Amino acid sequence: MELLEKILAQHSFLKDLEKKYLQLMVGCASNVRFDAGTFIYREREDANHFYILRAGKVALEIHNGGCEAITIETLAAGDVLGWAWLVPPYRWHADAHVLEMTRAIALDGKCLRDKCRDDHHLGYELMMRIVPLITHQLQATQLQLMDVYGVRK
Repeated sequence: MELLEKILAQHSFLKDLEKKYLQLMVGCASNVRFDAGTFIYREREDANHFYILRAGKVALEIHNGGCEAITIETLAAGDVLGWAWLVPPYRWHADAHVLEMTRAIALDGKCLRDKCRDDHHLGYELMMRIVPLITHQLQATQLQLMDVYGVRK
């Protein structure tokens, strides 16, 4: 657990988070590994975790109604994957397709939601860190869709 706390404390997503909150988060954290070609999650599945990527590459993909996947963004070491665990109805809005073997720290969303319900200051801290991720993903989606469908402003 000490190693997880050290890694989380050094990550930019959790920079300056109070030690007591960091320790609460460590209680919801685990190391995970995903093989290339697998999916960490699929669109519409329950969103129960989010991930701090330590190595590898993951493509966020949406589908255009046909069989073709559109890559919205490719994430790598240091990136945070997933925000839907914090926003009802807690369902993924894209697929997370593993491009290269990926190691990450998984944070249990239900565990964290319970801790946020018990301590609203922690909830506020996490929401303020998640909102920029949501904004970034929406902007990346917009850019990719404009490119795919030839829409220009």
